[in-house]
This record gives sequence, C-alpha cells and structure tokens, in this order.
Amino acid sequence: MRRTSPSEDILTLQHVKTHFPLWKGFVLPRRAGSVRAVDGVSFSVKRGEVLGLVGESGCGKSTLARTIVRLVPITSGSIRLNGTDLATLTGHRLRSVRRDLQMVFQNPYASLDPRMTIFDTLAEALRIRDCGARRELEPRVGGLLQQVGLDPRAMRRYPHEFSGGQRQRIAIARALAVRPQVIIADEPVSALDVSIQSQILNMIGALRTSMDLTMIFISHDLSVVHHISDRIAVMYLGRIMEIGPASEIFQRPRHPYSRALISAVPIPDPAREKKRSRINLSGEPPSPVHPPAGCRFHPRCPFAKDECRNVVPQLDECETDHQVACIRKNEI
Repeated sequence: MRRTSPSEDILTLQHVKTHFPLWKGFVLPRRAGSVRAVDGVSFSVKRGEVLGLVGESGCGKSTLARTIVRLVPITSGSIRLNGTDLATLTGHRLRSVRRDLQMVFQNPYASLDPRMTIFDTLAEALRIRDCGARRELEPRVGGLLQQVGLDPRAMRRYPHEFSGGQRQRIAIARALAVRPQVIIADEPVSALDVSIQSQILNMIGALRTSMDLTMIFISHDLSVVHHISDRIAVMYLGRIMEIGPASEIFQRPRHPYSRALISAVPIPDPAREKKRSRINLSGEPPSPVHPPAGCRFHPRCPFAKDECRNVVPQLDECETDHQVACIRKNEI
C-alpha cells in the first residue's frame, strides 16, 4: 500500500499543547493543575502520505487528533494546513477550512445520527461542500456508497440496519464526500472483527491510491499501522518519542519505548515466536497531571541513567527522515 516520494508538506504541527484544567471546590472553584494530554508535539505530513500514530491507551493520540481538527481547544502551538494556521481561526473561517480536514471516528455506532437515513447523512456533507441541486444528490450519494463497497440501494436505510463494518464504511464515505485534503482516522478498525478489519484496511488502501489521499492513521495495533503507513510516529505521555519510515521503525527502532511496543507484536510463526524475547516494561505509565521530569519514559526505561531524569530529550535526526527523542539513542 505504501507509495514513495510524497511531495510537499500539507499539514505541519509545531509545539502543539492541549492541557485540560483541573478544578477543586464547588462554591469557590480554584484551579488545581492541568492534565497535559498533548504536551509539545511537532511533526509534518506530506501530500499523499499516510502517517501512522501509535502508542499505549491514554498517551494522547485521540486528543491530538481532535486538537488538529479543533474539536477540543488548543492550549498553544500552531497547526498549519497548506500554510493556514488553524489554531488562530474561529467561526466561519474555521468551518470553511474544516472542509479540507475530515475525521473518521473510532466507534461507528456513535458517529452516525440514528435519526437520519444514510442518504440524509451523506447528502448533508455534499450540500456543505458545493450546495448541489437536490436532483443531483441521489446519484452522487450512490456513487459514494459504491466507492466504499456498499449497495447504493441501501441509502434510504437507517444506521441501526447496518453492521459495524458497514457503518464504518458509511463514516468513511461521509468523510470523502467533501473531498478533503487530509483525513484523520482515529482507530477506525479497532471496534471491528478481524475479518472485517482486513476488508476496511484494503478498502482504505484502494481509496488512497485512487483518490491520492493524505491520512493520519491512529491505532494501538502496530501490525495494522505497519501495513498501511509510510511513516510511523510513536507517542508516549503526550509527546512524540520517535518518528521515521515505517520499515525502519519496525526493523530498527531506536527508542526503548518503540522497541518495547514492537516486541509485543506477535509473529505469525509459532517457532519464531517461541524463540524470541520480549521487552517487558515495569510499572504503569505516569499520570499526565504530574509527568516525570526529564525524559517522560525514564521511570520505565531499562536503559535510563541519571541524565535521563533531568534533561528533556528533543527529537533529533539519527538517520535521514528518522528522528528520536532519546539521550542514549546512539548507545543502545
């Protein structure tokens, strides 16, 4: 599914932070701290590229996705789509730019309005894009359903009449209806059966080729991300630990956290799976309310030293287009 030599950057994040305030007291509420869900994320996505975003549950992947499309308020930083900073937009200007930035949510049972037929759901998106005449909407809705592998005759049915996989196809069709420049897919197959997952992934791959899609694909399943992505970004406790080509991240991960994640991916060969050793991390991820000083990963890192407890590592290039936030990246 991968393609080579994508062109210029279409989406650029610089030092993006999303903090949620914590309050104490009912009569006289006072701020008691913040949940640092996203805490200084920077990366770029090139036109025609699929960037996979992986990490443990609670690391901030979904919050980052919602921050990019401005569904949650950004605390600081910039999000530039074709040079336009989304962080500074409000009202009509933000709504007009959102046509170029669409999201596919994780739960297909909650992302569709149960009171609207599939025709109404997709027609609404088409009207928002170009206000086409009503007589033109039915063939266009039918075309969208065909694109995602559904029978156009099903457009008059309601979401509860479809399976989970079919609903996710409809959600993808809704995202495609406005012809966006970037699609953010937040764990789009995690709620589906394994057999249905493969169908959805193959469909996304085919659509990517035919429509020249640019995508951020979020998942906790590294095998899925490896299958579909050009590059992979590894996220931990609100920050990017490593980002680089998918093949390099899997074959030679440079960050200890990336190594631990990849060692947990099962190999479909019982003999090899039995012989290999896994990296078992000790303890639980720290709280995003009180993240540790220095490297966020050092309390669980088997290679940590005193410097890791005091110095915040920055994303530095270790190879071409491969960046790692680790003080000891050249020693491990």
